[in-house]
Amino acid sequence: MFNKDIQKWARQFAAQIIRPLANLGITPNTFTFIGLFFSVVTAVVISQGYFVIGGLLVLFTGIFDLFDGATARLRNIATTFGAFLDSTLDRYSEAIILGGLLFYALFHPAMQASLWFTGQTQLWMIMLIYISIVGSLMVSYTKARAEGLGIECKTGLLARPERVVILAAGLLFGLTMWALLILAVFSNVTAVERMFAVYRATLQADKKRVETTPISRQQPISIDHTQPSTPEESL
Repeated sequence: MFNKDIQKWARQFAAQIIRPLANLGITPNTFTFIGLFFSVVTAVVISQGYFVIGGLLVLFTGIFDLFDGATARLRNIATTFGAFLDSTLDRYSEAIILGGLLFYALFHPAMQASLWFTGQTQLWMIMLIYISIVGSLMVSYTKARAEGLGIECKTGLLARPERVVILAAGLLFGLTMWALLILAVFSNVTAVERMFAVYRATLQADKKRVETTPISRQQPISIDHTQPSTPEESL
C-alpha cells in the first residue's frame, strides 16, 4: 500500500537515526531481538487494557523493523541468516502483540467497543484476532514460498508496515475492533492477491518454456505394451 517514495523516505529516516548506534558496532540482529523484546512488553501493556500506550508501543516496536535493515546497509554486513531471522521474528512479534489483545478479550466478557455495529464484542474480537493472525502468516508464507520458487512477490495491500500502522491507529483512536476487521479481511485478501500473482508468473514461465523447448526434446508419453491388459485393467 505504501508507495516507493514513502518506503524510501522511511529507510532514509531510519538510517539517520541509527547511524550513531551503528557506528558503535551494534549488529542488525541485536536490533531484531530488541524489537522482539518490546513486542512482549507491548503485549503485556495491551493485555492490561492500556490501549493508547499500547498503540504508541506498537509504532515504537515497528521502528525496529527499519533499524535492523538500516544497520545492515550502513555497515554493509547484510547476511542471508540475518534476513531469515528478521522475517521469522517479525512473525513472532506480530503474533505476540495480537496475543496480548486476545488475552485482554478473554478476560473481559462484557467489553464494549466504540462505533461497533453489533453486540457480542468479545466473541467478535477473538474471532477477528484469530483471522488476523492467520492472514498475517499467510501473507508472509506466500511471499517466502514464491521467493523459494525464484519469483519476487511483494504485491498486495497489507504488508507488515501497513498492518503495524493500522493496528496502532486502532488502539490510539479507540477503534480497535475496526482495525482488527480491516486486518482480518485485507491481510487475507493480500495473501490471495499474492497467490494469483504467483499463478500468473508461473503460467507465463511455463508457457514460455514449452514454446522454446524443441519438439524433439519434449518427453513423449510412455505406454507400456509389455504386459497384455485384462478387461479389468482396461476399465
